[in-house]
Amino acid sequence: MKLLRVLSHPFRMLRIVSFVWKSRRPSTMHDMPAIVDTFWVKSGYEALTFFGTILTHDKSDADAMNGRLTTLKNHEMIHLRQAQSTGDSWWRFYRLYLRYWLQGWRQRKRFRNAGYRLNPFEMEAYEHMNDLHYLDRCRDGATGWKRYARMTLEERDSLHIY
Repeated sequence: MKLLRVLSHPFRMLRIVSFVWKSRRPSTMHDMPAIVDTFWVKSGYEALTFFGTILTHDKSDADAMNGRLTTLKNHEMIHLRQAQSTGDSWWRFYRLYLRYWLQGWRQRKRFRNAGYRLNPFEMEAYEHMNDLHYLDRCRDGATGWKRYARMTLEERDSLHIY
């Protein structure tokens, strides 16, 4: 159904192509702009990082993230540092993200959003999102996700990071 929605809005697809085309290597980025895009951010989620841009539902959230470091922006900026740690490539980051999401998705009968909740990238970002100095300690890339990636799904689930 979402695919039909996407295809029925060709300008939305062009906008996404524009994000990808204009994206820079993660290591060259020190900040990510936040913009409002209610089409791509799934209900129940506050924001998402897409090739160096933060997409959010709400203009006030976008304005707050563009003005200062909030816990939500910190969460998304951790994803930028994670992309740096995956070969300084958005493509490799998203390939690994999808791989871990699919591993967790198999647990969807046990609980909702398992693909998201058991994703090592999300686990690191949630663990450190309230620590506004975490990014200072991982200038060359956030690598805490690797610890979670080595765990089984059951071990990740038992941590209850969310």
